[in-house]
Amino acid sequence: MKRGYNIAVIRGDGIGSEIISEGMKVLEAASEREGFEFDWIEYPHGAEHYLETGELISEETLKELKRCDAIYFGSIGDPRIEPGVLEQGILLAMRFYFDQYVNLRPVKLLEGVPTPLAGKGPKDIDFSVVRENTEDFYVGIGGRVKGKEKTRDELEIVRNLYSIKFGLDIETDADELAYQIGVVTREGCERVMKFAFELAIEKGKKKVTSVDKANVLTHGYGFWREVFTEIASEYPDIETEFNFVDAICMWFVKNPEWYQVVVAPNMFGDIITDLGAMIQGGLGLAPGGNINPDGVSMFEPIHGSAPKYKDKGVSNPIATIWAGAMLLDDVGEKGASEKVLDAIEAVLREGTVRTYDLGGNSKTSEVGDAVVREIRGLY
Repeated sequence: MKRGYNIAVIRGDGIGSEIISEGMKVLEAASEREGFEFDWIEYPHGAEHYLETGELISEETLKELKRCDAIYFGSIGDPRIEPGVLEQGILLAMRFYFDQYVNLRPVKLLEGVPTPLAGKGPKDIDFSVVRENTEDFYVGIGGRVKGKEKTRDELEIVRNLYSIKFGLDIETDADELAYQIGVVTREGCERVMKFAFELAIEKGKKKVTSVDKANVLTHGYGFWREVFTEIASEYPDIETEFNFVDAICMWFVKNPEWYQVVVAPNMFGDIITDLGAMIQGGLGLAPGGNINPDGVSMFEPIHGSAPKYKDKGVSNPIATIWAGAMLLDDVGEKGASEKVLDAIEAVLREGTVRTYDLGGNSKTSEVGDAVVREIRGLY
């Protein structure tokens, strides 16, 4: 009897539908060769569904998704809807509901892909960023308050903020302000850091770099640094170092070969992984995994929905296909995962089939077809 996996598919918005189609096509080809099969379960959630029904994602749907082996996600965002509504109401809602506390981003320059970094090649750009995915400034604690519109509780918050920061005692006519509060917990730090160290061991890496801004944001990120030091002591064979977030941005550009596994708090991880995407050739080549090692994980390209390219068939599906390879690895099909990545690299190395972002004129579907052909040729 064939091995089978129930995979939830959320195409989302913009180019999401067409790039997910190519990813599914490739994963089907890999499954045929490796002797397993997929049951794809499609969900409509995204801009159109929200505009038609007013629903982002319901508790009932989340419970259904919990019974799946993984989630394959396209993209989210639509110019008809205020920024943040779909992202927070669907994407972040799933990340938090399933406690997908790891955001894993491989930063790897594949053969045949140019990098904007002079003198660097595939041997220089090959590391992983492990981003904490459920805490920091993304917990959603904050607000905006203005003068006499402030409630009693808001006024107390404002007074405390001004008193702590500026030594000022203010009344109800204080200036308008917005505030956002980040939260870092011991459990949140420990589990993502352990994941990073275990990933280093799995991949045969010898160094883990921790990112923070403890020299300025001393409370939250000083705590992050303390916990990292404690966890590092459990892995004496792994070299460790600290980088401030501004410094690591510089070193990603100058000496990317220095990095092996990087672990970062949520906000800093969000920033540095987009930089990582550019040095590996662009957002069209950058996959991501939202991972709960003991639960349901979700895999997606890290680029946006690019609504102006919707239905034009010109978008690069490689990031989505690569995210599919990560999905395969997550469900235990490591051989198939490696074959998909090998096929991606073969297509890029050969260079005939390329989308516009890589200097070519191939259609989205032509890239998927080329990767499928490579997979079939690997057996």
